Amino acid sequence: MPGLYIHIPFCRQACNYCNFHFSVSQKNRPDFLSALVKEINITKDFYTSSKNNSKIFLDTLYFGGGTPSILSINELEQIFVAISSIYDFNDKSEITLEANPDDLTITKIAELKSLGINRLSIGIQSFFEEDLMYMNRLHSVSQAEDSIKNVFKAGIENITIDLIYGIPTLTNERWTRNLKKAFEFGVPHISSYALTVEEKTPLDFFIKKEKLQPVSDELAAIQFEIMLELMEKNNFQHYEISNFGKSGFFSRHNLSYWTGLPYLGLGPAAHSYIKGKRFWNISNTSKYISSINDNKLPRECEELSLIQQVNEYIMTSIRTMWGCDLFKIKNEFGDIVFQKIEKTSEKYIRNGLLMKENNNLILTKKGKFLADGIAADLFVD
Repeated sequence: MPGLYIHIPFCRQACNYCNFHFSVSQKNRPDFLSALVKEINITKDFYTSSKNNSKIFLDTLYFGGGTPSILSINELEQIFVAISSIYDFNDKSEITLEANPDDLTITKIAELKSLGINRLSIGIQSFFEEDLMYMNRLHSVSQAEDSIKNVFKAGIENITIDLIYGIPTLTNERWTRNLKKAFEFGVPHISSYALTVEEKTPLDFFIKKEKLQPVSDELAAIQFEIMLELMEKNNFQHYEISNFGKSGFFSRHNLSYWTGLPYLGLGPAAHSYIKGKRFWNISNTSKYISSINDNKLPRECEELSLIQQVNEYIMTSIRTMWGCDLFKIKNEFGDIVFQKIEKTSEKYIRNGLLMKENNNLILTKKGKFLADGIAADLFVD
């Protein structure tokens, strides 16, 4: 089912580790909103070449960033009005907004709910002040805790929180306490990522200048194993390498990325995919605004080759609990591709990193931390 992603490229403060497209300057916000509304209308035929006036039903809508919760209720309403002129929703549509804890006051949550937002993704990252300071997060631990309580009080039950492991200031004991606190709050979905040092980020700079402790892959691997054990004990399903959910709370929007469904991305740096074609907008907000104002979509397009489609399927499917379907590969990409992947997988099956179930290649617990490397080795050329 169709999904729509909206990228909001503004933050109040830069986190040390972030390499997403964003700006702490707010001067372009009005112009950005006008351009976004215009892009919504320019791309109205993305899902259909039909010129009739019938609306397309959206299964999912996702506001990412940046920090979407930085927008006022009036700014968000402006976006919703534009979307609703083209797309339809119903009570089963999943409408997610990423939010920082310091934005989620009782009043703000009520306003978000009134717009139809029924899922909140809260950037907690850690329940310890030392970790938040290391990452240069703006919110406090008390704000993190209050944000979860406030969302539940408002009657929004579909909550996901982000937690980061492998932080040099985060001991194994405190990582365990982070997870247990999330369980105690009753959060039904957790997205958890290893802290990585991306080039040209403040974290990269500060580590090189020895102003911050370096990141340890060994620590991340240990904390990943701790997480797997505790998630299983608390009835979370590990349905994607970085995502854990209770039954009925998997992210439907993100599943569209992992299963090859079409999605439209709007805003600077946003990506789209449909029928073997990938599009991406320019990662520059000023140039994005200027291009849209000239009635030009600021994006590039790539038609994926057969090999690219195979490798993309391997990369996304192997990260999920359902694994890589060898029957699908044989039927859609042919015997030669199928035989190559099956042969390469044999060593990982022997080493206990992969298992084969009903002709699906599925990562074992041991193999999950090595998912990207295994997927890359399975690639065809």
